[in-house]
Parts: sequence; C-alpha cells; structure tokens
Amino acid sequence: MSDRVRFYHNPMSRGRIVHWMLEEAGAPYDIKILDFDKREHKTPEFLAVNPMGKLPAIVHRGIVVTETAAILAYLAEAFPGAGLVPRSDDPARGPYFRWLFFAVSCIEPALTDRALSRPMPKDAYVAYGTYENVFDALETALAPGPFVLGQRFSAADVCIASQLSYGLSTQALEPRPAFAQYVERCTARPAFKRISG
Repeated sequence: MSDRVRFYHNPMSRGRIVHWMLEEAGAPYDIKILDFDKREHKTPEFLAVNPMGKLPAIVHRGIVVTETAAILAYLAEAFPGAGLVPRSDDPARGPYFRWLFFAVSCIEPALTDRALSRPMPKDAYVAYGTYENVFDALETALAPGPFVLGQRFSAADVCIASQLSYGLSTQALEPRPAFAQYVERCTARPAFKRISG
C-alpha cells in the first residue's frame, strides 16, 4: 500500500495548517483542491470521505482522518522520523498533547468568538473559560521558549502558531510581543516557507 497521503484542501480553510504539517513531516502527498464556490466539499464523493463536508481531510494507507488536531497528531505518529511528537516514554508527551488540543479547544473558539464579536459568556458556560484566561495561560507556557515544549519544535507548535497567526492577522488577538515573536520563529521554518512562498 502506498505511503502517499491524499490531502483534501482549500487554501481558505484550516487545511493550511495540515499543509504546513505535511511539509514538516516530510510526508509524500497529493493535494486535491476542493472549490468552496462550486460546493465540491458537499459532493457525494467527498461526503464519502468526510460526512461533515469539512476540510481538511486526509486518506493515508486507506485510513481517513479528519479534524485538524487529529490529522496533525496522526501525521506526527505516521512519520516519526521528523521528530514532531515525543516518544511514548518521553515526559514531554503529556504537555505535547495538552497544548496541541488546547490550540483547537481553547485558542480557536476564543479567537472565533472575538472575531465574530460574540458576547463573551461567563467562563462556566464555555469550554475555554475566558478569552483572557486562554491567552494568559498560553503566554505563560510560551515564556521559556522558543517553542511550547522548550527547545523542541513539535506538531503542537504547527497548530498553535497557525491559530495565533490567524488571530493576529484578523486582529481578534491583541498583538502581545510574545505571540508575535513566537509566530515569527515558527513561520521562519523552511517547511512553512515552502507552503507560503
């Protein structure tokens, strides 16, 4: 069975995060761009891959994986030579999963609520608590630097830096120096430059 990843993508989606990860992982892949205007993400062919009709999605070795953080975690494990995930006996593995999933369960919804000017609910009503708590906690985690796991770049950084970059570009995130510097460090990597250049 081929080791090539079939990558369903649209550049105006979270697929950009997976595209960066594919490059970081050194994974061989083929891109299938789906046109949102033509609703290609809602065709029967794609709904057979992802019944939610959402991007990104991958198929690798006959396995379908959807949801951005799940795809990143999967690719880090499937292509271990890139060193984007701590080994199972590495104490950094717990923090790695913590911050990878924090990116999609806390950072992204807090930024989305802010970008859409949704009223900020009381912290007991939403999973992420409060916007301020999310970004104060993240700033504390990034302080030792240069990456969320210290000296080691991981799939968690791909996800976090992508979320922060989105927040800074849409002005949903106040431009804290720690965040701007972190995004700059992460996006200076050759893998990111290959997808954005």
